[in-house]
Amino acid sequence: MAVSGSFSMDARQFERGLRRFVGRLSAESKRAADRTGTRVQNEARRRAPVDTGRLRSSIVSRSEDHGRTYDVTVGTNVNYAEDVERGTAPHRIYPRTKAALWWPDAAHPVAYVNHPGTAPHPFLAPAIAMAEQFLREELARAGRRVR
Repeated sequence: MAVSGSFSMDARQFERGLRRFVGRLSAESKRAADRTGTRVQNEARRRAPVDTGRLRSSIVSRSEDHGRTYDVTVGTNVNYAEDVERGTAPHRIYPRTKAALWWPDAAHPVAYVNHPGTAPHPFLAPAIAMAEQFLREELARAGRRVR
């Protein structure tokens, strides 16, 4: 005695479901990229030295959607950020708008002062180095939501 069975499948219905799944996956990927950028931004802010708070508050993340790729940029527009990140070599400071430098308690105005330089205080590079770890965590979270 032979036993058999049959079934039929509408491939169009399967493809529609697959497109919906890929659409949800794409939305979750975008969300993961955005959340990763925010986490890198927050890590850079946490690591940034604080004097006035200007540097820390200027650190932002921006993401751009290019279809199947997402570019995430984390940075600051503060002009001294690179000097903080990488440090500076010893250098001379000259007056910009006056003929000489002067400050309270100075013996006399001077033409320049010798600055000893500053040690590097990396805040952005270590945060960006953590991006891969953050992205893996966010993609794992996204995978759990898509199911």
